[in-house]
Amino acid sequence: QVQLVESGGGLVQPGGSLRLSCAASGFTFSSYAMTWVRQAPGKGPEWISTITLNGGSTTYADSVKGRFTISRDNAKNMLYLQMNSLKPEDSALYYCARGGEWVVGKRAYWGQGTQVTVSS
Repeated sequence: QVQLVESGGGLVQPGGSLRLSCAASGFTFSSYAMTWVRQAPGKGPEWISTITLNGGSTTYADSVKGRFTISRDNAKNMLYLQMNSLKPEDSALYYCARGGEWVVGKRAYWGQGTQVTVSS
């Protein structure tokens, strides 16, 4: 079955960095665009970034552009999100998802999430 397992979250001070990872299995990873979504307590899901099948194209939400970098390793079935210059408003559960930007409304396509907390 399809599995997406995120890791790498944690507590970090404002201005710090984290690298999230997502291990994919149960499907042909290289055949799908992949997306990162986040959800803060009491808020709806927010699309963060999408990467195309071969990693040749990436898109970002304005809220993270210039600070976050999405990447993938199709040989390892891995998706990554490098997060720099973190702000308290970046605190949320971060999910990797199978598909393009449309997947922000499809919870069944997400992993279980990893918590990111930005606080001093």
